Amino acid sequence: MAARNGLIAALDVGTTKVCCFIAKVQDDGSPRMVGIGHQVARGMRNGAVVDMEELETSIRAAVEAAEEMANDQVRAVAVNISGGHPGSANVKVEVAMNGHAVNEADIRRMLEHGRAHHESADRELIHAIPVDYTIDGNEGIKDPRGMFGDRLGVAIHVISAGIGPVRNLSTVVNRCHLDIEARVVSPYAAGLACLVEDEKELGVTCIDMGGGTTSIAVFLGGQLVHTDVIAVGGAHVTSDIARGLSTPVVHAERLKTLYGSVIPSASDDREILKVPLVGEDEDGASNQVPRSMLIQIIQPRLEETFELVRSHLEQGGFDKLAGRRVVLTGGASQMQGARDLAGMVLDKQVRLGKPMGLHGLPEATGGPAFSTCAGLIRYALAHAPAPSRGKKAGTRGDGASGWGRLGSWLKRNF
Repeated sequence: MAARNGLIAALDVGTTKVCCFIAKVQDDGSPRMVGIGHQVARGMRNGAVVDMEELETSIRAAVEAAEEMANDQVRAVAVNISGGHPGSANVKVEVAMNGHAVNEADIRRMLEHGRAHHESADRELIHAIPVDYTIDGNEGIKDPRGMFGDRLGVAIHVISAGIGPVRNLSTVVNRCHLDIEARVVSPYAAGLACLVEDEKELGVTCIDMGGGTTSIAVFLGGQLVHTDVIAVGGAHVTSDIARGLSTPVVHAERLKTLYGSVIPSASDDREILKVPLVGEDEDGASNQVPRSMLIQIIQPRLEETFELVRSHLEQGGFDKLAGRRVVLTGGASQMQGARDLAGMVLDKQVRLGKPMGLHGLPEATGGPAFSTCAGLIRYALAHAPAPSRGKKAGTRGDGASGWGRLGSWLKRNF
């Protein structure tokens, strides 16, 4: 996926911002950031395109800023998918081996079978991820190449999204004279950016709190085993504040950022905030409200969001399976007290996640709000053609406790 000039580019098209990262692949194979551009997103709502012209302008501005900083141009990007209600399905495929050693062609044939199982007129395939291989019923095989057996099986985690929203986004990106070399669902990218290997092995839930959506990725046994997206995000909190305090959206966003919290304190009633009113001039009439009123608006929405996350995890059977570890990331996760509230509602240990392992990433763009874009860079690097990269694709160390739970999940789901 790396271009001829050694550059890899990522484009995070979100509801509230568009971000472009450009990284140069170093001699040791690690990425170094050389270009960064971000712009307010216009033309998006809840992760889906609603105005192609405005979104094209936002994407062009973000990409041009990154290219100017990198002093180079990119022709292809890895893009995130958060619209179209991305969701998971599980497929198991078995093929006869007739006793010969497993080779690349056998694996490709099985993955094609898995993709064919998920053909749908209104859904577009985004990922087909091999979770576990079996040979003659023996489970727990991470890389079957070179092994012998009569029947080769694979459990595939298939992720798809609504065909309309996906193609609308692709059309806008192509109109910016950019090719899409990879599409990655947002929670998967966020997890790649801010999870450590032990978390992915033992079981972890990554919750990416964006502007228009909150997305979920469950990792277990080193693999992504479940994804889901909820159409509620930080922009809904801003909208609640604007309605509740009768203030313009821009001022509601400022109040949320500067004074917002989800955990009340004793001093909230004494701290008075000046709230401009809708329709008034900058120096016109304004309200004086205690900070406690702002918190009373924010807390129910964040609480509802985490309850929806818990409900979706329970429906998928992943509430207990993924363990008690949660990593919270995304711009909306930076709200004061969000981590504590998530821990109380989900009854799990929660940490705030931010991008890791990217050299040259400035502090200003190294926070949770940029996890998805950083994860796209890591995905693009991992899937770049590099025969001498070392470990074969799909090989990972087995975590005993992670595999035990993953094996249980596979038995239930396949």
